[in-house]
Amino acid sequence: MSKLREQLVRKLQRMGVEERTWPGRDDGFSSLEFAGKDFAHFHNDGELDIRLGRNLIKREGLVHPPDSKVHPGRSQNSQWIEIRFTTPQGVEKIVDLVRLVIAEIAAR
Repeated sequence: MSKLREQLVRKLQRMGVEERTWPGRDDGFSSLEFAGKDFAHFHNDGELDIRLGRNLIKREGLVHPPDSKVHPGRSQNSQWIEIRFTTPQGVEKIVDLVRLVIAEIAAR
């Protein structure tokens, strides 16, 4: 696991997020849950696929990576978006987005 991913996972765990590894997977895939709700998963050590909802994706100005290998044909109307992180600032951006997701889950 990369140092940035480790940092991200630690920060999210402090917020009550649980990381779940999947049996038989050794490709870096794991899912993230809050209050028993699955809301994101790692494709690898530098990419998180997160369910933000169309409105939040649009409000935050997020764009699906055009060179996506995992979801190349994903609809622009998808609730999910792939976010890559290669810097500490990218990790912080994801933490901020996860805070928004957690607030929505907690409000349900």
